[in-house]
Amino acid sequence: MRWLRGVLLVLAGWLFAGQAVAQPAEQDYRVPVPGTEATILMRLCPAPGGPAPLVVINHGSPARAADRPGLRPAACDSEAVQWFAARGFAVALPLRRGYGASGGDWAEGFGRCPQADFARAGRESARDILAAIEAARRLPAVSGDRPVVVVGQSAGGWGGLALASLNPPGIAAIVNMAGGRGGWAEGAPNTNCRPDLLASAVGEYGRSARVPTLWLYTANDSFFAPAIAQALHAAYTAGGGVAEYRALPGFGEDGHRLFFGRGGSAIWGAELGPWLAARLGRPLASGAAR
Repeated sequence: MRWLRGVLLVLAGWLFAGQAVAQPAEQDYRVPVPGTEATILMRLCPAPGGPAPLVVINHGSPARAADRPGLRPAACDSEAVQWFAARGFAVALPLRRGYGASGGDWAEGFGRCPQADFARAGRESARDILAAIEAARRLPAVSGDRPVVVVGQSAGGWGGLALASLNPPGIAAIVNMAGGRGGWAEGAPNTNCRPDLLASAVGEYGRSARVPTLWLYTANDSFFAPAIAQALHAAYTAGGGVAEYRALPGFGEDGHRLFFGRGGSAIWGAELGPWLAARLGRPLASGAAR
């Protein structure tokens, strides 16, 4: 019987170890977008240990329209997602209308360059982001009564600023990672469609936005060079928008890729971590990600 007891102990040890390393599985949902007949795909990366506060990460828009159908949500084990997972957040990753598996008509067009309507384009992005927030807050893996953090890269960052202008309840902070529209005009890097109209649109957002925002831009962003980014920040704050600007050094061949780039979290995380902790009124955990 001694040998049987030993076998049972080994099996119990294996079972316990398996439970200790098991991680919550990612889940994909279809989310209806109010005011439209569309639904969008949203991936949720649950946090270990049960319901957790929510971060919603919003993607950019490819420079080529032909690349929009191939866009996918970031993986739950990707570096950017893991930065937040390590700090105790559940992460939602919506694909807005017209991208990837969300399909349908692309809602974020701003028209031809001479009369680009960047403000309208951002509001459509914000519509999808808000739909994802409201859906995610009702899921069992999310603490729906905790403040939400919104993060957006490029067009997703622009949508985040449009969302800030609506001041939706329950949003504690919005992070603008290289946000804007109209970059790579005519397919050329370091050109922008109408930076003057872009500044006018973000000034419009700033007149009503009161949600705290953090803006992160690099020195070698091929979509929004420092001069453009700084002009946007000036226009936004002149209207009353609450925004802190961080000028980051160049990253790789194109700093526009910083947020999702390999090793990028060490750079933007050093700025975001303390700022976010101050907005949430609590220190952020910094344990290993799942």
